[in-house]
Amino acid sequence: MPQIADSETLLARLATIVGERHVITGEAEKARYLSEWRGLYHGRTPAVVRPGSTAEVAAVLRLASETRTPIVPQGGNTGLVGGQIPDATGRELLVSLERLDRIRGIDLEGATMTVEAGVVLERIQDAAEEAGLFFPLALGAQGSCRIGGNISTNAGGTGVLSYGNTRSLVLGLEVALPSGEVWDGLRALHKDNAGYDLKQLFIGAEGTLGIVTAAVLKLFAQPRGRGVAIVGLASPRHALALFRLARERAGSMLTGFELIGRSGMEFAIRHLPNARDPLAESHPWYVLVEVSSGRSEADAQGLLEAVLASGFENELLSDAAIAASGEQMAAFWHLRHGLSEVQKHEGASVKHDVSVAVHLVPDFIDRAIAEVTAAVPGCRPIPFGHMGDGNIHFNISQPIGDAPSSFMARAGDLNRIVHGIIAELHGSIAAEHGIGRSKRDLLREVRSPVELDLMRRVKAAIDPLGIMNPGRVL
Repeated sequence: MPQIADSETLLARLATIVGERHVITGEAEKARYLSEWRGLYHGRTPAVVRPGSTAEVAAVLRLASETRTPIVPQGGNTGLVGGQIPDATGRELLVSLERLDRIRGIDLEGATMTVEAGVVLERIQDAAEEAGLFFPLALGAQGSCRIGGNISTNAGGTGVLSYGNTRSLVLGLEVALPSGEVWDGLRALHKDNAGYDLKQLFIGAEGTLGIVTAAVLKLFAQPRGRGVAIVGLASPRHALALFRLARERAGSMLTGFELIGRSGMEFAIRHLPNARDPLAESHPWYVLVEVSSGRSEADAQGLLEAVLASGFENELLSDAAIAASGEQMAAFWHLRHGLSEVQKHEGASVKHDVSVAVHLVPDFIDRAIAEVTAAVPGCRPIPFGHMGDGNIHFNISQPIGDAPSSFMARAGDLNRIVHGIIAELHGSIAAEHGIGRSKRDLLREVRSPVELDLMRRVKAAIDPLGIMNPGRVL
């Protein structure tokens, strides 16, 4: 039978695995691991353990199983649903993957990259570019999030429209199991029907089944040309019509289509360094459009101009600005990627990561804005996101002049309104951020008893002692 170890003995044994300096017990040193960036979740842990290899991760989990020690894996600590933060009991051991930061290799012919779980996403993008290839996963936290966390949450980002989410970009995995065994599934195969596709169990499992230690990622040819524009328009319905038109004309070369409301644009302009409105006049809604070409810069620019011209002809657009340089393209994308960050400067906010069928996006936004503003007069809805795949971040900032605490006291009401509309539209309450702790109790409202039972059976089969990220997801 597994034995529960006292804390002093456990820490000493952990030190023999990873080295004493990688078992962090000082309160000041632990602090940055124990609070997520919004300050909504704070936890306690006997130690932050920083293994430096797959073998060390496996040994830590073997010890955890022996001593029945609950484990919370953490990558870059950029998650938004609290899954990476220990609870308040002080029993959960935090395992940081930041030292597993090696790029093991790039296969130019096969267009793959093998990386360890702690590699920062932006470093993967840069390494692919240096090799003449392209890794399309892109999101606002890419300078600090780590690929293991991206995989464990099945991160989406702005490239889903053409390249799919993280699940579509992973060919193979290496996973340390709760038992201390290591599953070596680092296969760079595009086709493999030899039994169950086990990697899919761990992608999006949020660390509840094991710890991803390495992955084989799919790379792509670098676009030879890109065109980026920001357009002003009257409503989400106009944006949807423009999306249909752009998809018809550009097909798979339409690589970005991001919706931004006026309030969100104002927040970005007000708080992002050197940000400015790309258009001469303000508009109720904006769309960032990106077209990529495998042929040339001129081809991408020509296709983008054709899309915009057709949008004007069909009276969908009020104005448009096409980026004239790579720097301007980056500046346009910076406005979009900075939207989550800038809300902190406007006080408390209630955030929702939801999705509906693409054609229902305008219905959802219109209903949600009307109902939350009726419930909390003066609140400021900030909807933005991936119009092309139906994923909208429906965030709500506090009324100007309100106390943050009084606004957050209404968070439950606002959540019920937004998630109620999502349920009626048969959407998802967790489009790309996961379930974690914040949405765990909501899961039973949107998943059938059969689905939940299957999830619990999988959990019990792989993690029978329930030590892996307990209380998250299920």
